Amino acid sequence: MLRDDFADGVLDPVLWSQSYGDPLEQGGRAQVPCTTGYAAIRSSSGYTLSWSQVAARVHPPAAGGASTAACSLLVLSDVGGTDAGFLVDQAQNAMGLYLRVGYADAGALFPTFDPVAHAWLRLREDAGVLYWETSPDGLAWTVRRTASSPAWVQQTDLSLLFEAHRDAGTPDFAGLDSLNISRPGGMRPLQRGLAGPGPHPRAAATVRGTG
Repeated sequence: MLRDDFADGVLDPVLWSQSYGDPLEQGGRAQVPCTTGYAAIRSSSGYTLSWSQVAARVHPPAAGGASTAACSLLVLSDVGGTDAGFLVDQAQNAMGLYLRVGYADAGALFPTFDPVAHAWLRLREDAGVLYWETSPDGLAWTVRRTASSPAWVQQTDLSLLFEAHRDAGTPDFAGLDSLNISRPGGMRPLQRGLAGPGPHPRAAATVRGTG
């Protein structure tokens, strides 16, 4: 299950097997360095977004004198630059809602970032539609964008990336906590031998693993 409360002080090396740039787990959060380099926690490639979701509390890095100081929460396909999710940049006071192909999305939306109203982020797939949602508390959600689900959401080799980067300024951290712990169900594994989602109620399903 891709589900983590980041509460034991040790970043799970199996769950986050594709991480880079020296992230750590501290104070109940995954802490990803936000420097002029790139750092991230990235899960193994064994999940699906079909009839599923990823939801988490996000703590973006401070601007710290940078022109851009951003963190990204993305579900990645097996093709580079084909993904979906959020980018939060406090230096630009903006949030990006992306569904990218070739690292580009002509339909991306950029609402003004509100650290209270947008404290929690959720990307959800339901009946062929993707939903980008935000919440102040992980309970009441507001839809910020919808789009037809691309075929890749049904793949069973997706991964989750939480990355941070800044162009200048004071090094900082981007934080992530309560991953898929905002409602009952959690990220569920697919049953072996099934081509599609396992037999779990839609109201309780979150991002599922294939193992």
